[in-house]
Amino acid sequence: MAKKYCYLFSEGNANMRELLGGKGANLAEMTNIGLPVPQGFTITTEACTQYYEDNREINPEIMAEINEYIVKMEEITGKRFGDKENPLLVSVRSGARASMPGMMDTILNLGLNEEVVETIAAQSGNPRWAWDCYRRFIQMYSDVVMEV
Repeated sequence: MAKKYCYLFSEGNANMRELLGGKGANLAEMTNIGLPVPQGFTITTEACTQYYEDNREINPEIMAEINEYIVKMEEITGKRFGDKENPLLVSVRSGARASMPGMMDTILNLGLNEEVVETIAAQSGNPRWAWDCYRRFIQMYSDVVMEV
């Protein structure tokens, strides 16, 4: 069997810290004890190691599994990533095997764009809040991904 690179929060536990990183293992454990954790999945520390071994390229096997887990998230939530009417927005948090407070990057609301923000504004009845979320997303993405 091929190596598994993604785990739903419900598939992990606190004993998987080396594989899921501290955040991933803790989110799995909180899910398992019934705390109200939003649905999600963790990409393993082994995927990160493989990424560096592959000269900072995501190999097709890992990318296929990530896409498979996005589909699982869509099925669980009833939302679709990139859908204008019922968007699945995700937060991306980096993690590590060892705790590194303040050293890891975060991108909130990945999936927001100019069309989706209009939907969020209408659904929430609070356009100012929706546009502020979009502004924050652009700032985070620019900093973390584009290094601007």
